[in-house]
Amino acid sequence: MNTPFRGMLACFAACAIQAEPPQPAMKTQPPSPIASASEYATLGGGCFWCLEAVFERVPGVKSVVSGYAGGHTENPTYKAVCGGDTGHAEVVQIQFDPRAITYEQVLDLFWQAHDPTTLNRQGPDVGTQYRSVIYYHDESQRVAAEKSKAAAGKQFARPIVTEIQALPRFYRAEVYHQDYYRNNPNQPYCRMIIRPKLDELRKGL
Repeated sequence: MNTPFRGMLACFAACAIQAEPPQPAMKTQPPSPIASASEYATLGGGCFWCLEAVFERVPGVKSVVSGYAGGHTENPTYKAVCGGDTGHAEVVQIQFDPRAITYEQVLDLFWQAHDPTTLNRQGPDVGTQYRSVIYYHDESQRVAAEKSKAAAGKQFARPIVTEIQALPRFYRAEVYHQDYYRNNPNQPYCRMIIRPKLDELRKGL
């Protein structure tokens, strides 16, 4: 892991776990043409609550939106996606400042934040909606994703099964899914699944 990325993750570690009461969801505005440059990454790695909680704590990340992508059903609902018939994966769309964190660094953390060797499963969450997937936004992201996957493969004992595909339409998930861990830190799933994941990431730095 390169030194600048270690520094960035050290900041993540400092704020990854905080025993604090629920806070209001952050409100974000779409970037304007004159706003500072932003790039986007769309990733799936199990329950979107988990990836959202991880990336919301990363310096340089402006916003994280939970949603659905990769399926054949228009305007999918959480209930329909959980049924496994829509073809959609739970994903997060990350808006980040490339001057503070690169796309490659986003992917570095993505590999650490979930198990990319389990097919259609992350821990207790089973189904195609929980598949590991990188949806690239342009050709440069595709090349970077393929290169990052090849490098990450050396870190795992089993083959990586992560899909790399062009981004289809992204559907924003229901309001109550946004900023889920921030707003529901004491919910059982958050306490038993997400908090230990964040703890593990922090200890691994």
